[in-house]
Amino acid sequence: MSNTTTRIREQVERFLPKVLKPSRYLGAEWNSIHKDWDETDVHMVFAFPDVYEVGMSHLGTRILYHLVNSFPWFACERVFAPWVDMEEKMRARGIPLYALESFRPIRDFDVLGFTLQYEMSFSNILNMLDLAGIPLRTSERGQEDPWVIVGGPCAYNPEPLAPFIDFALLGESEEQLPEVLNLVAEQKKNPVSRREFLLKVAQVQGVYVPEFYQVDYQEDGRIAGIIAEPGVPKVVEKAIVKDLDAAFFPTNPIVPYMEIVHDRMMLEVMRGCSRGCRFCQAGMIYRPVRERSPETLLRQTEELVRSTGYEEISLTSLSSGDYSCIQPVVQEIIAKYSPERVGVSLPSLRIDSFDVKLAQEVQKVRKSGLTFAPEAGTQRLRDVINKGVTEENLMEATEAAFKAGWSSIKLYFMIGLPTETQEDLDGIAHLAKNVANLGNKLGRRNVNVTVSTSSFVPKSHTPFQWEPQERQASLEAKQKYLKEKLRDRRIKYNYHDASTSFLEAVFAKGDRRLADVLEHAFRAGCRFDGWSEHFRYDVWMESFRELGIDPSFYAHRALDYDDVLAWDHLESGVKKRFLMQEHFQALQEARTLDCRLTDCTGCGVCPDRGVQIDLKG
Repeated sequence: MSNTTTRIREQVERFLPKVLKPSRYLGAEWNSIHKDWDETDVHMVFAFPDVYEVGMSHLGTRILYHLVNSFPWFACERVFAPWVDMEEKMRARGIPLYALESFRPIRDFDVLGFTLQYEMSFSNILNMLDLAGIPLRTSERGQEDPWVIVGGPCAYNPEPLAPFIDFALLGESEEQLPEVLNLVAEQKKNPVSRREFLLKVAQVQGVYVPEFYQVDYQEDGRIAGIIAEPGVPKVVEKAIVKDLDAAFFPTNPIVPYMEIVHDRMMLEVMRGCSRGCRFCQAGMIYRPVRERSPETLLRQTEELVRSTGYEEISLTSLSSGDYSCIQPVVQEIIAKYSPERVGVSLPSLRIDSFDVKLAQEVQKVRKSGLTFAPEAGTQRLRDVINKGVTEENLMEATEAAFKAGWSSIKLYFMIGLPTETQEDLDGIAHLAKNVANLGNKLGRRNVNVTVSTSSFVPKSHTPFQWEPQERQASLEAKQKYLKEKLRDRRIKYNYHDASTSFLEAVFAKGDRRLADVLEHAFRAGCRFDGWSEHFRYDVWMESFRELGIDPSFYAHRALDYDDVLAWDHLESGVKKRFLMQEHFQALQEARTLDCRLTDCTGCGVCPDRGVQIDLKG
């Protein structure tokens, strides 16, 4: 252990009792991995730009941490964004950001990898770089600084972060990341220039090096073109894991000392979703659907139960109820493990795939509320967004739930969706009241319906990427209207802050010119923007004004099909032509069916990438 590491550990231990949730910063949890620094060739630190309990709940963090450590010549450690009280103490004492496993400063590592789950964490990335003593911009970094890389859903448009990152990994990293780290090992043994190394990395499937792509702008601010330098792909195509059964999955995950957001075992039953909701980025970028076999899942369950001591296992995916073997897998897990008080949870159930018998199976060990997401208040608008569920589906599902003993139902909706009218808002109140009335009619006491609305944010690589976001004043008026319409002791109404959604839209559709705004806002004190108590909307708006950039240009402008999009050189596998067709279908209020149940819809992922929908049932 180096002197620096010992000093950091000793100093941190002195003041930890004075900060909120000290176990966020201790490391040494059950199943964490501690490797000998000198015995490993490449040292990576996996960084989650939010607090420990959020980051440790993320399945991708668990997978990649154990994947990298499964190679004897790699070492992977973790770091999370320190909460404001911890940051204050670290800065006051000159303690740099350190990795949890070894307490080594982050700047000692070869690779610093951030996962980009949410645009509102971008300011935390700059704050973490600054706390680590790593220059923010790639142009200011030297040979001794780590390679700063990013992955995750927001990596499909990392342009606002382009000057701060060396490269981005698009797609699924199980095969891609080890290939990149082997190139880093080679670079350490036989160094070449920075440019030569980045040219090598750019040949790996799904690796995007922003500095090799020049963006030109028109006089009105729109993008004129994106030109790739010779030797790198004109369009970067995502990496895809073809066989989920053969993919790496850790069955000895870290067990935190403290309670985290999703404090349970996680079993990934499938990847991808072909339902085709037109607002949903995950449903587009994670295609095609690939399932794990029941045999694999049951083996992984046994290993997880033995290695963690958790009493709940969550079957995770974008839509777990769509997994073709869900019933037998749930029944087998419950039959085998309920005597040990190990329960099952299904975090994402669609109304039209809701099975009350399955829900009852799940609730045998531990009872919880039920959540459904109709997304829109009328059938017309549900057809626009291709949601594919009906009011009849919702009433059947809630009736079955009330009859089976539930009295609490949560309903999720979006406001500000393209083509939304007053009638669609009234439809939200109508559905909520109908559900509450049904519960009363069926004799349920204490019926409790929670309605939550979020504001529509147009995302890259979706059919709605050309749509503008509705103005804040209008969204806030809709929230106020719904609050009045939902005045009912049986109904509780929650809604997301419209100004946060606005900034999310700006960065979701943003380009490289936003990097200066991001740095300005960070230096003015912005961080933890996804947390309402720390979000400083006025500081963000001042940063835009100071730099002469209009955020409405990004969030509120409708785009044309012939506009060059900031992410046109980054490929999710779903063809732009298909997204245009889906956008047109939306405006026609026409549905597109699920390709698992009907003919190919022509999104392009399977034929172009040599992958197939893989169903095990």
